[in-house]
Amino acid sequence: MNQERVFKVLVGPHISEKASVLADGKSQFVFKVAVDATKLEIKKAVESLFSVKVDEVRTVNVQGKTKRTARGLGKRNDWKKAYVSLQAGQDLDFTSSAE
Repeated sequence: MNQERVFKVLVGPHISEKASVLADGKSQFVFKVAVDATKLEIKKAVESLFSVKVDEVRTVNVQGKTKRTARGLGKRNDWKKAYVSLQAGQDLDFTSSAE
């Protein structure tokens, strides 16, 4: 996988209460990813960007909410998130850069 694709696969970390509990207890991290990203691409992108070993990747397609606007009904975009489990002894730090 080329370096340009690595940066397009991972959109960013998904920060929520559930994601914080998973990160503390089970060494799982949640990312917003590209809709067309595969589990193997996500695994390689996380391993290359953060220098960690990934154990498992689970993905979820999140449907965009339908909202009422002044012009009628509107729909937010669909997106995809990935739950990334790290191998034992591995940890991921978003504040430091991987070099």
